[in-house]
Amino acid sequence: MLGRILLWYLTPYNWLWSLSPFLGGFFAYRLCAAFLPVKPKWWWKLLLWLTFGCSSSMVIWVGDDNLLFTLPPFYALVLLCTQGNRVGRLTVCSIFFCMIMSISALLDTYVEPIAVAQGLFQFHSCQDDVLVRVLRLLLWGLLWLLLRRRLPQEPPKLTPRLWRMAALLAAMPLSAMTAVVLLTYQKYDSLLLHGVTMNLGLAVLPFVLLTSLALLFLLMTLDDAQRLEQEQHLASLRESYYQALQREQTQLRSLRHDLRNHFTAIQGLMETGEWGRAADYLQKVAGSPALDSGLRLCENETANVVLAAKLRAMERVGVQGSFAVTLPATLPIGDPDLCALLGNALDNAMEAAEQAQDKNVILRCRVEKGLFMLRVENAVEGTLNPDFSTTKADKSAHGFGLAGMREIARRYGGSLEARSENGRFELVACLPLEGTVDRRV
Repeated sequence: MLGRILLWYLTPYNWLWSLSPFLGGFFAYRLCAAFLPVKPKWWWKLLLWLTFGCSSSMVIWVGDDNLLFTLPPFYALVLLCTQGNRVGRLTVCSIFFCMIMSISALLDTYVEPIAVAQGLFQFHSCQDDVLVRVLRLLLWGLLWLLLRRRLPQEPPKLTPRLWRMAALLAAMPLSAMTAVVLLTYQKYDSLLLHGVTMNLGLAVLPFVLLTSLALLFLLMTLDDAQRLEQEQHLASLRESYYQALQREQTQLRSLRHDLRNHFTAIQGLMETGEWGRAADYLQKVAGSPALDSGLRLCENETANVVLAAKLRAMERVGVQGSFAVTLPATLPIGDPDLCALLGNALDNAMEAAEQAQDKNVILRCRVEKGLFMLRVENAVEGTLNPDFSTTKADKSAHGFGLAGMREIARRYGGSLEARSENGRFELVACLPLEGTVDRRV
């Protein structure tokens, strides 16, 4: 018995028939992993690989209800093995399900019968679909080779609004493919219905495949555009910071140039006994903007730029900022993510404090024991919505950017909590840094 099994596997067709699902599933898995963050443990990666291998090797015909039976476990397993934005995971899952099922249905429904009719292969039992399995492997391998240089270095990090838009677009090919299955389920009742079914599948399935590929390129384009926008915003903050720093340095050089004259004037006032005028003159010199601290709040350049810009914005609207920040020069947190966390938290706090009697905003941020910890506290007027949602008519609510901040915290394996009681609002974010992948852009 063992010898027969070994002989079976040593036969080239049998060996290729056995390995093709795993190889094809591997290419599909690699493509999907570029768009979805897979859970770090090795068994989640293996389970996702097997999910793609099994689903991509299933025999699917136009009008076959196997497609609908495959959908629930495929979605469940992919969502179980991945992490990140839930709508984003559903979107990418729908795209790859459409790709897998359309490729399988095209090959099994149209290519295999033609190959059999032409006598291209005449094997027995489970070997009779070896050509279709090889074509599956070749197609997924070709897709991988064509897309691998264009694939994102890390999964797209779209905003919740963009993910919802992509989800609606991904529903189009999924709905079209589902309609083909439901409308052609009884295709064997008559030759006429069978012909209509074949024509319908031949028209819809290539559309589903091409639309799914186009959606992948759309996700990459949206991700590139969002990254560029974030980098431009960060660059504008840096530019404003550097311009303010240059103004301070110019004032300091001017003060140094005039310092001898100031000392001479103060000395003259003291020699004539005009102590009051000398004290007033000295106080004016001491109050010069050139003697300010220069708003160097921490060692991290990105955090310093954002915090300095927000502190100046608070001063312009009469809000007092109390910042205590201890961050190292480098962090395994991408600059756009760090900018979004600090900027959105302070924007919300400033808008709320501006409407409240207590116009103080307290920010504490530090790295300690491998954790990035952020706490922002401020007063609020009135009652906030339970989900802290905001509208333009109610700027005191803390909903602006909160969903995006939670998504960033989840992506780094951390947490973000917001609570409001006794007229005070507090936002606390905690992100683990040890053992995380460097996500800097």
